[in-house]
Amino acid sequence: MRNTLRTGKLSKHMALALALSMFLGLGTAANASAQEARIAAVNSDRILRESVAAKAAQSKLEQEFSKRDKALQDMAQRLKAMSDNIDKNGPSMAPSDRAARQRDLAQLDADFQRKQREFREDLNQRRNEELAAVLDRANKVIKQIAEQQHYDLIVQEAVYVSPRIDITDQVLKALAAASPAGASGTGPN
Repeated sequence: MRNTLRTGKLSKHMALALALSMFLGLGTAANASAQEARIAAVNSDRILRESVAAKAAQSKLEQEFSKRDKALQDMAQRLKAMSDNIDKNGPSMAPSDRAARQRDLAQLDADFQRKQREFREDLNQRRNEELAAVLDRANKVIKQIAEQQHYDLIVQEAVYVSPRIDITDQVLKALAAASPAGASGTGPN
């Protein structure tokens, strides 16, 4: 009975290995005439770091959020100056004066924290929109390459990819050729 169970498990594993080898076009006598599968891989992280579209999206975000970032930096400097002033002159101030300045400081700090949180949320949302648009364009280019070069499978996430099947450079070049220089053309304004 034990051998039957072991054989049953073994046959499942063997069937899985046989199916995988047939898909990959590995040599069995019955599969000798089958065409070998063409497989490639793309590094999505490199696409998001190095592509013309990703760099244009980053520049667009920096330009879009630079005024708000500068306003937050100015507000942080005002907070520091107010805090330093209270620390330095607080002991010599009248208690009511010191309490009023501390309330003002607390109010400015709460306002700063709120604006900083809103800034981060807005920036993250816009970044996600821009990166999604870059990945969408990259996926279209990858599909075109797959159809033109007759790939059966192109993966984007893998633990290991042999440089022999990595077509990331080819995708980056195709994206650069398809993108107008310096314009990302994505997202709302």
